[in-house]
Amino acid sequence: MSRIENRTFAELQVGDSASIARTLTQRDIELFAIMSGDVNPAHVDEEFAKSDMFHHVIAHGMWGGALISTVLGTQLPGPGAIYLGQSLRFRHPVGLGDTITITVRVAEKIPEKNRVVLDCVATNTKGEVVISGTAEVIAPTEKISRERVTLPEVKLLERGRYYRQLIDKTRGVTPIRTAVVHPVDGFSLLSANEAAKAQLIVPVLIGPELKIRAAARQVNLDLSTLEMLHAPHSHAAAELAVALARERKVDALMSGSLDRDELMHFVDCPPGLRTDRRISHIFAADVPSYPRPLFITDAALNIFPTVEEKRDIVQNAIDLAHALGISTPKVAILSARETVSARLPSTLDAAVLCKMADRGQITGGVLDGPLGFDVAVSEQAAKAKGIASPVAGQADIFVVPDLEAGNMLTKQLQQFADAQIAGLVIGGLVPIIPNRRTDDILAQLGACALALLLVRHKQAARARASVAG
Repeated sequence: MSRIENRTFAELQVGDSASIARTLTQRDIELFAIMSGDVNPAHVDEEFAKSDMFHHVIAHGMWGGALISTVLGTQLPGPGAIYLGQSLRFRHPVGLGDTITITVRVAEKIPEKNRVVLDCVATNTKGEVVISGTAEVIAPTEKISRERVTLPEVKLLERGRYYRQLIDKTRGVTPIRTAVVHPVDGFSLLSANEAAKAQLIVPVLIGPELKIRAAARQVNLDLSTLEMLHAPHSHAAAELAVALARERKVDALMSGSLDRDELMHFVDCPPGLRTDRRISHIFAADVPSYPRPLFITDAALNIFPTVEEKRDIVQNAIDLAHALGISTPKVAILSARETVSARLPSTLDAAVLCKMADRGQITGGVLDGPLGFDVAVSEQAAKAKGIASPVAGQADIFVVPDLEAGNMLTKQLQQFADAQIAGLVIGGLVPIIPNRRTDDILAQLGACALALLLVRHKQAARARASVAG
């Protein structure tokens, strides 16, 4: 219906009625909770709802009441009606997927001030009355016919959803001993402590003891339960942490108040923590509008990687995805266009990487490229461009051409898509958790969860290989 039109007091007759039908969706519940502030777990917490008297999520009672208001305001009497009062009884719960029909019927006309009393009933598909009651309105006296207003589209974005799911995956998994390198500021200490409370890591604080304790006092943090190893300065702390990791006395590193390059110097320098793989960085982006976690590599460590280095970067990312339970991650090799051109080196790299995967030089994932970012995230964009791809619109891992492109992409996601970004350095003997002061605590915990799951996955793989050997 393109227009809405009222029925004046003079036009209304006792017995006149109007109806609408609506099917309850999860989106309805969330929108009503956001608008009203009513976050009663019976409506918004599926686990809690299983244990209450109805055993499933139900609609807010006034969701149905609002639908009655919809009929009164748009159909009977319609525009110009003034709501005076309402009395309702809620007789049956309304669950997800239930369709209810709202009917209002004129019960009485009161000439004084053009008042109208209406019976209001909501029934479900079983014919059960879920809501009954009456409403009183002042009916309009002038005819009104208006174009129906087009409402703005509402998108519900849940920040941090995938990080919470990621942290849930670690329940029951033994925390990893993590060397926290030079944590002489409150942010580093609080991050490590929160990760410890979440049972993700067992922190080993490495740095100048007096400075660490002074920083702890500034944020009122009790260090009595945390292990501490003295190192006179940041260089010494980084060197000691790398040595402990090499000796398998810690499972991971977390940077504190020192520059990443300072820590990576000791990671890179022999004997360091290098393996036969190129060490790389990966961002796990929790983008509310994207239907799955989004991994971007390498946007922080390798500036202009060669195609051979990109092979390692891709394999590192696939291995991390396996640790998170993604059995066959889909990898988009990004570029500015989808056709291979000698004038655009990133397209050549993409073609070579895909051929490497065909020949078994990269394993465990499905690769395609070159792909534009729009094609990687949207099947519709791929269809519009005539691109048939097993990765288009379904990508888990996004391999950027170089650090500059990756860095700009992640920051754009943060600023324009409200994404949260957690980073991890992978490909070495142990993962390294960067301490990014722009991250909120959930993203930092997400990075620690990534490290925990990766470490335990690799340990399990080594154990299986040992038994098989």
